[in-house]
Amino acid sequence: MENVLWACAFVLACMGFYHFALPALKRFDQANVARINQQDRDKSDANAHFRHALEVAEEQVEEIQEIKKGTAIHYLFEAQIFNSRDEAEEMRAQHIGLVARRFYEELPTALTSRSEARAPLSARERASARWKKTIH
Repeated sequence: MENVLWACAFVLACMGFYHFALPALKRFDQANVARINQQDRDKSDANAHFRHALEVAEEQVEEIQEIKKGTAIHYLFEAQIFNSRDEAEEMRAQHIGLVARRFYEELPTALTSRSEARAPLSARERASARWKKTIH
């Protein structure tokens, strides 16, 4: 009798996996396939870096919220209330552009500071110097 209960529990666990986990795994796989395909397309696209910077900036900017006041609907974006969604979307798009622009303005200084922090020796030269210290 105990074996029958374990078999039933196993069948129920398999059914639960098939019903709940398998669709989630399929969605995960589809998202990965779409991401890989997008990366392949980005290799030949000269403007892919700009699109990626805008996507990252869009993640950093808050969403527009709807506020219902009686029968009227207002839209809130960064503590400003707008009467139409188009006005709020336009302000959000301008803010996304500003965040992306700041990234490109700060990029040269970030790259310069990173190269100054590096040692003037190449990796091969540093490894050679370490090797010589251990021999002698």
